[in-house]
Amino acid sequence: MIIAEIGQAHDGSVGILHSYIDALANTGINAIKFQTHIAEAESSEHETFRVPFSYVDKTRFDYWQRMQLTTAQWVDVKEHCHKAGLQFISSPFSCKAVDVLEQAGVDTYKIGSGEITNLLMLEKIAKTGKRVILSSGMSTMEELGVAVDIFKKNKTEVAVLQCTTAYPTQPEQWGLHIIKQLKDRYNIPSGLSDHSGDIAACLAATALGAEILEFHVVFDKRMFGPDAKASLEIDEVERLVKGVKQIRQSLQSKFCKNSQAENLSGLKQLFGKSLCINKSLPADHIISFEDLEAKKPFGYGIAPSDYKSIVGKKLNKDLGQWQFLNHEDFQYL
Repeated sequence: MIIAEIGQAHDGSVGILHSYIDALANTGINAIKFQTHIAEAESSEHETFRVPFSYVDKTRFDYWQRMQLTTAQWVDVKEHCHKAGLQFISSPFSCKAVDVLEQAGVDTYKIGSGEITNLLMLEKIAKTGKRVILSSGMSTMEELGVAVDIFKKNKTEVAVLQCTTAYPTQPEQWGLHIIKQLKDRYNIPSGLSDHSGDIAACLAATALGAEILEFHVVFDKRMFGPDAKASLEIDEVERLVKGVKQIRQSLQSKFCKNSQAENLSGLKQLFGKSLCINKSLPADHIISFEDLEAKKPFGYGIAPSDYKSIVGKKLNKDLGQWQFLNHEDFQYL
């Protein structure tokens, strides 16, 4: 499952938000993820900016207020996603946001890592019966375990993503080995929520067995917003999806090395080699390692792999430089 997160890249513009859906519709992704913010229910005057990015919002509360959509607008977003053949996923940041998303008909809930210990909201989401994806960026294994148990007890389909809360995430911070640890520990699907701003992390995660990939998307990394530098651009998404499909196809193939080699007998003869001598040699010359060369094609002389069988053997005739060597060219007792 490949999820492109718009998050806050729309910067409060409903028009730009819908343009992202259209732009991503043909990239091959499975779902688009948003964030559902309701300032009054989520924030307070005491919340500070994570990074100083905004020139138009005096407070973080003001920013969330500018980011929020009405329930009717979220319904339109859901319908647009479905029309484009994409799942509608969103991360709520309050119980009130869960109510809005239920009214809008969200397909799957994504829980941001900062909300993993918000058991009040998690219990509310669990009761909806909707699928849930947990992010682990700010969470310990124990905190994740508590969250996973809430959904399992409610018989809710749940998955978990390795995530590092750093923007952009550096290669040494990707933690790709944790993907398997999460799967084994909780016995649920696992994957990667990526903030590297490049396609390499998701491709590597796919090769390591990730079942879900999530990454931020922007039209241009120079855009306004807190996640732009840690996002992929639209054209990069297409390359990522193509690479993921190729890797998955490779991993699912029953490719057999021996069978493949056996089917290339013609090419093996063409590219293979036969033993020859690298200088003219007279009869009775005793062959040494330094006399030998191997040249194309295979089958015109002794195989190079059998060179030891003739080292120390005496020629029974004169041979010119670069002539192939065969067993009948030697004196055998």
